[in-house]
Amino acid sequence: MNIPSHIAIILDGNGRWAKKKGVPRALGHKEGCEALKRTLDFCNDIGVKYFSVYAFSTENWKRSRAEVFALIQLMRFYLPRLEKRAMEKNTRVMTMGDISAFPGDVQKMLDRLKSTTAGNTGLCFIMGFNYGGRDEIRRAVQKIAEKVRLGELEPQDISEDTISAHLDTAGIPDPDLIIRASGEMRLSNFMPWQGAYAELEFPEVLWPDFSNEDLMKAIEIYNGRERRFGGRNEDEA
Repeated sequence: MNIPSHIAIILDGNGRWAKKKGVPRALGHKEGCEALKRTLDFCNDIGVKYFSVYAFSTENWKRSRAEVFALIQLMRFYLPRLEKRAMEKNTRVMTMGDISAFPGDVQKMLDRLKSTTAGNTGLCFIMGFNYGGRDEIRRAVQKIAEKVRLGELEPQDISEDTISAHLDTAGIPDPDLIIRASGEMRLSNFMPWQGAYAELEFPEVLWPDFSNEDLMKAIEIYNGRERRFGGRNEDEA
């Protein structure tokens, strides 16, 4: 079986899982973190090279103060444990998104996590924290505009590669497969530039229940598709 080099997942359905179980939403998010741990280990085991997740979006700040606080508390709990696990598994951890919006201690945890694991050569795990695709592109455009203002770049020399090089994922190959758990069939501002030619899969399982078998099923579906990147096979009319 062909394992996609880069898999990206939208971690959706924690709240609905909690409602279905009759438990607080915070517990749904905790179970979602446990599902992420399982999936990260499995991606490592099967040879995925890049694994990106939509963990905390720019829109998540609109949720109740209690829910946002619970999400940040989970970051405080899991990030040090992720650092330990990443070092054991030779995993490099990166982030995409503007982490400056988080409390100072969380920013330091994320910076330490990225710095400590920077030399690891195994799976690259990219977490979207305070991430939104449009915001990422906006920030990239600002960086490019500043280079134009300083005379370091001519407008006519701006290419697709220029834009890609100024995104949060600079140097990371575009995702081959994007999965959104919970059955919702939209990307919700997740990697709009990078995912232009990704294969999409929308399993109905809620994220806390997402299993290794669910991931393998998505990969099997991916393998049954033909990626043409806008081209056409020679035997097609």
